[in-house]
Order: sequence, then structure tokens, then C-alpha cells
Amino acid sequence: MTVSRKRNLLIGGAVGLIGIVLGAGAFHPFRKVSASPATIPPSVEVAKVAQKDVPVFGEWIGTLDGIENADVRPQVTGYLLRQEYKEGAFVKRGQLLFQIDPRPFQAALDQAEGQLQQARAMLANAEAVHGRTDLDVKRYTPLAREQAASQQDLDNAVQNNLAAVATVETAKAQIKTSEAAVENARINLEFTRLVAPIDGIAGQAQLQVGALVSPGSGPVTSVSTVDPIKVNFTVSEPQYLAWRKRFPTETSREAADKALRFQLILADGSTYAQEGKFYFADRQVNEGTGSIHIAGLFPNPDNILRPGGYGRVRAVIRMEPGALLVPQRAISELQGGYQVAVVGADNKVVVRTVKIGDAFGSERIVAEGLNPGEQVIAEGIQKVRPGMQVNPRPFGGMKER
Repeated sequence: MTVSRKRNLLIGGAVGLIGIVLGAGAFHPFRKVSASPATIPPSVEVAKVAQKDVPVFGEWIGTLDGIENADVRPQVTGYLLRQEYKEGAFVKRGQLLFQIDPRPFQAALDQAEGQLQQARAMLANAEAVHGRTDLDVKRYTPLAREQAASQQDLDNAVQNNLAAVATVETAKAQIKTSEAAVENARINLEFTRLVAPIDGIAGQAQLQVGALVSPGSGPVTSVSTVDPIKVNFTVSEPQYLAWRKRFPTETSREAADKALRFQLILADGSTYAQEGKFYFADRQVNEGTGSIHIAGLFPNPDNILRPGGYGRVRAVIRMEPGALLVPQRAISELQGGYQVAVVGADNKVVVRTVKIGDAFGSERIVAEGLNPGEQVIAEGIQKVRPGMQVNPRPFGGMKER
């Protein structure tokens, strides 16, 4: 096929295709081209700026501790014979926890008591000798005066009597020494019983039966009083000063401290059922952290809370009258500042810079930049820009307010 013929076929095909298209148009002469739909305002959820008196909470990280913690330490050297308590159980003051082998100490006590008996016998003998020499002095004194006995005999009697008196005093001193030895041996024997020094929860045994213990071997266990339990936390110096300045007199401070109540949020996020009370504030501010140590007491009748646990301590530190509240999610942070998107009466968006205050649950206090009753966007803020018209709907979280 020649080139000229191919070109003629292509031209003919193109002309035929154009005719088909024109024919289809002629068959539907009134079809309209659909126009682009009008722009629909985006839907957003809005919340009204609420105004009410709200309590302002402070929150701090707390550490649980026993109100009393006592180590049980051996005071004598010996082998542990028995463990008489269950680890982690409640024990009473004076309850036996461990028994050290008492036999060497019982033997030492028996020996000391025997020596005491010897000392008492020596005293009785010394007193008998003193009685005899005293009689000699009384007998020789008138005889020497009448020269019926020599002065030498009287002098010997006097010297013997003085020696007998000294022997009596020595025997008395030996008795005191022996009594002290008996008391010391008795104390050491009592030290073989390692007892609970306080009521509380006994901890894990640090040494096992058969171990050789001594005063330098460390505690064998510890006991903590946990009802009430103490919660330690620190507050900043400005917070502490602000609280104290509100109560300038000692009487008002004591009343405020007595009325103060704490909440404890546990590690699992739950709130402890019992409220705590103020216990004490430390005598000094920590120079390194600029904070002061505060302690609160929480009832712990079931011994659920244990020393070493962590929690968040909350307390109402003041009331904020007429505070303006918005959902926290309505506030956007931008370059260190805060903004909210306000929907006006014409449903147009206005972005305002605000100054925020303390948190109140899922809401935030707005100190400046808003008026009561205005509507702020709480959901869908990422879809809007200043001046845009929106379709506002009530915020789903409004029922929680």
C-alpha cells in the first residue's frame, strides 16, 4: 500500500469519527453541563464560655511512708534458731519475730547468779568477823583504861575492827558488781528474743534461720505502722508562701491547716476512698530545689497502702470566683502563647489570643481574652481559619460540664 493511500484512509477515519460525535450531539440537543456545587461551611462543635466559682486544685507527686518505721536489729551475737512471724503480716508490739540461740546466754546468766551468791556469802562472813572485832574493841577499851589489859591489845583490836569494816565494804561492793553482771546477763538473754518494737506490718526477713547475727550484721527485718499512713510531697516555695500569706496569724494558720483535706490518686489512676489531713511542714526550704517538704496522713484501716508507693496528692488551695471556663481541647498553644477560635453571631470564626489559668477537670480557666456566653470551637478547630463561616453544633462534652 502506498503512502498516499494510507494518508487518505487516516483522513477518512477522522472525518467519520467527527461525524459520529456531531450526530450524538444532535440526538441530545438539550443536555446541560452540570455546574460546580456551592461551598458547604464545615461543621464544628462549639462550647459556650461558662462562668462560675470554681475551686483551684494543687497537685503534687507523693511518696507513701509509714508513720513509724522501726528496724529489728540483733543486739547480741548468735545463731538464728526460729522465725516466728509471717512476712507481710500485721504484728503487735512485743511479739516474737526471731529467736537467737539462748543457751550460751542462759549459761552466762547462771554463772553470774552463782557469783552473786558467792559475793553475798562473803559479805555474811565479813559481817560476822566485823561483829567479833567490834566486840573485842568494846571489851578491851575499859580494860585498857583500868590497865587490866595492855594498850597494845586495844590497838590491835581497833586495827582488826577497822580491817573487818573494810572487808564488809569490799564484800558489799562485790555484791553490786555481781548484781550488775547478773542484770547484764539477763539483758543479753532477753536480747536473744527479737521482738516487734511497734505495732505494724512486718517486712521481708533479711536473714534466714541458721544465719550468724551480730550487732554489726544489720536489721533482720523492719516493721512499719501504716494506719494512718504518711504521704510525703514537696511544694514550691512560692506556693508555700502564697498559702501562708492568706493566713497571717498563728491561729488562722492552725485553723486552715486543720481544715485542709487531701485527695490521693493512686498509681492505677483511681482516687483513694479516704481523705487525708495535713500533718506537718518541714522546718526549712531545700536550698537545692527551692521546695519545702509537706506530709499528710491518710486513714488506712485495711492496710491497702504500703510504704514506698507513689501517688498524686491533690488539695483545694483557693477558690476562683466568677471564673471563665472553656474545654481544654478548645485551647491551642502557638509559640508560647494560647489561642481559641471564637464563633460569632454570623457563624464566622475569629481567632483570639487568651491568657489561661489553672485547670479544672477537663476545662481550663481563661483569665483574659473571652467573655461569658461566647462560643468557642472545641472540636474541628483544625478545619477552620480566621474569617471562615462554619456550621456550629453543640459540643458533645457539654453534658460533662
